[in-house]
Amino acid sequence: MAGDGRAKDRPCLVLAVRGQRVTVAKITSKYRDERYGVIPLPPGSVGDARGRASFLETGELRDVPVSDFRRRVGVMDPVVWDQVRHLA
Repeated sequence: MAGDGRAKDRPCLVLAVRGQRVTVAKITSKYRDERYGVIPLPPGSVGDARGRASFLETGELRDVPVSDFRRRVGVMDPVVWDQVRHLA
């Protein structure tokens, strides 16, 4: 809802939870060839009804508070998870 004071939801993959902090990798719809560690995700991985392509950016992990999360979208594809679970 526009104007409700909340920031836009930014999809990410949770790699680890430590207390009240979470290590995440950003998910984006824009492929950037020049960025290190970009992994294509299977269609529909981020709950996009239109099935657009999405990419996991593993080159820059972020540490965020658990309280920043509003909702869970789904479970990561097991093949992708095997590629990234060691990052955190």
